[in-house]
Amino acid sequence: MTKSSQHHFVLVLKSQPQQVAKVEAFLRRVNRAARLSNEEFNKLLVVATEAVNNGILHGNKQHPEKHVTLTCTLHGGKLEIRIHDEGSGFNADDLPDPLAQENLFREHGRGVFLMRSLMESVVFEHTGKGADVIMTMRINQ
Repeated sequence: MTKSSQHHFVLVLKSQPQQVAKVEAFLRRVNRAARLSNEEFNKLLVVATEAVNNGILHGNKQHPEKHVTLTCTLHGGKLEIRIHDEGSGFNADDLPDPLAQENLFREHGRGVFLMRSLMESVVFEHTGKGADVIMTMRINQ
């Protein structure tokens, strides 16, 4: 793939936790075009799986009629990962600090921290028709 070409991949999932298992196969298809290193692919897998799971559980609250859409776009030496759910969104700045002493042993609450740690950028948007998390990573091709 040249830096000027663009590839676009879309996966639509039902709001059921078992649907998260489809993310890895989808990302392997994306990786045939992106040619990520094992380390980069593992980072992508962690953040995408976490964001899709959050969309299913927290955004859509597992409502069977709602969907989570995972879109990956390769363009200009970057990979954009967009996860859209049909929920009302949230303010990521209101999340408790997972590194604070009182939160160190909690079972949940590290997903957004992981996304921000592993990706070049992470943006949360409320679109009026749902919520999006948009993550980007630089890729070497």
